[in-house]
Amino acid sequence: MLTLLTPYISDIVLFLHPTFGVLGTMAALWVLVEALNPGVASQRRMQVAAYCVVICFILAWIFGGYWYVNYYYADKALILKGPWPFAHDLFMETKEHLVILLLLVVTYLPIAASGNLVADKGSRKLLLWTTGLAALIALMMDGEGGLIALGVKMASHTNPH
Repeated sequence: MLTLLTPYISDIVLFLHPTFGVLGTMAALWVLVEALNPGVASQRRMQVAAYCVVICFILAWIFGGYWYVNYYYADKALILKGPWPFAHDLFMETKEHLVILLLLVVTYLPIAASGNLVADKGSRKLLLWTTGLAALIALMMDGEGGLIALGVKMASHTNPH
């Protein structure tokens, strides 16, 4: 089975990276919505969703890192020769650094969700701000990924293989 997939590994990895990023962002929004109007039943859902956020973003990081180390060098060379070298110089470089901040923030989410969020407004506010920050960073990174892909596309049209 793996032999059949070998020619498509880069495509599969490149598909899984943003897929888990989007799922992580959706899970963060799930935490956010649950925390806006917490109840006894939503307490457990917030905790489960917080773990989903962490798992999804760690998987997105693993697949993105694998793709970056094994396949990005060709796209990087293409981008740097194309009309949008800033797609790498600005957006990929920013994305490489934001991922550390994102992973730190989302790793804290299960801790922030573990308190009594129904009774403790301070803990609930902390969870809301942390989750909002995670979702904002994730959306920024998703947009940067799109601009990087557009940089590859623009370079491909300018420098056909």
